[in-house]
Amino acid sequence: MPLKQKIGRVISDKMTKTVTVLVETRAQHPRYRKYIKKRAKFYAHDEQSEAKLGDLVKIIECRPISKLKRWRVEEVLEKARSS
Repeated sequence: MPLKQKIGRVISDKMTKTVTVLVETRAQHPRYRKYIKKRAKFYAHDEQSEAKLGDLVKIIECRPISKLKRWRVEEVLEKARSS
């Protein structure tokens, strides 16, 4: 069975080897047919601490690492613009 993958934006990198990733999806309401934005936050393991605040990352499902971490950062797709 293939592992689940998600693409999202890093909204917090203040924990050691952990980032918080916000994943936004669009889903159509079953009755009203209007598209609704759904948002979910995931804690992802980042062993090399390469993902920074604002980066676009791909996360994949893995074994449970802690109480809340079940995802790990696969790659950084786009670096955040520094201002």
